[in-house]
Amino acid sequence: MPRIIHPLSESSEGLFENTPDKTSIERFKFFHADEGKPLATPWQVALSRAIMLREYPLPEGVILDCACGSGIQVAAYSEILKRPIVGIELNESRARASAVNFRTVFTERGDNSLNRLKDSVFIVGDGRDGSQIMSLLNLENESIAFLHLDPARPRNSRAHALSEMAPRLDEVFAGWKPYIKCSKSGPAILLDLSPRLSTAQMIEVEDLVEKFWPNTSKTWTWTSRGRGRVDRLALWLGAIAEPTIARRFVRIPPDPTSPPFILLGGKPIAEQEDNQEQQFIQPQRGSYVSIIDAALVESGMANDWLNASSIDNYVWAESQGRRPMIYHQKVFQQTAKSPNNLIVATGRIVDLIEGELTIDSADKFVEIFLQHDIGKVTVRASLDPKLQPKLQGSFDRQLVRRHGSREAFLLRNPKGENYLLCVKN
Repeated sequence: MPRIIHPLSESSEGLFENTPDKTSIERFKFFHADEGKPLATPWQVALSRAIMLREYPLPEGVILDCACGSGIQVAAYSEILKRPIVGIELNESRARASAVNFRTVFTERGDNSLNRLKDSVFIVGDGRDGSQIMSLLNLENESIAFLHLDPARPRNSRAHALSEMAPRLDEVFAGWKPYIKCSKSGPAILLDLSPRLSTAQMIEVEDLVEKFWPNTSKTWTWTSRGRGRVDRLALWLGAIAEPTIARRFVRIPPDPTSPPFILLGGKPIAEQEDNQEQQFIQPQRGSYVSIIDAALVESGMANDWLNASSIDNYVWAESQGRRPMIYHQKVFQQTAKSPNNLIVATGRIVDLIEGELTIDSADKFVEIFLQHDIGKVTVRASLDPKLQPKLQGSFDRQLVRRHGSREAFLLRNPKGENYLLCVKN
């Protein structure tokens, strides 16, 4: 039988993993019971998502998270939308942690109205069983204004099949469909899914949504905190989707006081194509090369962003892996609407260095660096992890004594056996 936990009165006794969230200005300390910390959403990401959700007109009703984990995301929803929430968690320790974390956010952000805290509840129970939960809460049909679902995935799986999610999407949809309010564009649902989903799996998710709610608007959202990695992949549905926009890329800045960069556009997932088509082109001295953020490229929106920037007539030299790169003929100019962290590095090719990069050949490379008045160079090429720091250290030690005036980076030519020495703009 499900059990209700009230954030106002729940004790933290017996809870563990009370750790600070470094992405929060308030330096919240959250409980993450039963090794839940690796699965928890960072507060900065949760808050940014809640602020984005505020832009959409939600109907009256309950904000529901039916697999709330540590409760950080649902606490952010309540904090920004100023609504009470219902969080459901099968694991009792995590449900208790969620309730305490919710109270922490409420009190430390200084809310003076206790009604939201009193009316919010967490439930130890099965997040798939809408009928039982609605009966427990004494709610009527179509009382759910917004549903958030972040199903657990196997930690060691390289490819997360939909059947591995817990709870499964189809079971949650079936259990809650009678209770979710639905607009003309569909229900307000946010599915927080694995960034490892393939295009085929994303289409599978869309087909599943269509089975329950035909003609529902859909916007896939890639969220990145940097380092070329997609931290969150989510599908925004119905009332919280952009009716004519299939994709959204969100870059969360390192500074928690700064707003995220949001890019809208792209093609529907079903029409996915390699719009970063690689071209066989040999690099030329005097041309420019830029490494594009890998998370932006993964979202399928790199061309949207580049076409809106100052780069003309660019070609993709490499569109896969950790260092997607383009060649272009003019210097890349940053604008106020163009965050510089989407370009990992950009510069002009001043030399093409033949041969392999090894400890034995390091001196040869340094000689060429000095010919171009290089005082610092960063190796941006895939090398043996044991070799990379040794080579970088060798370059640093030799160049620091020579007092060169220019900064550069070194790339492997994706279409050849040589290296590109690029002076930074």
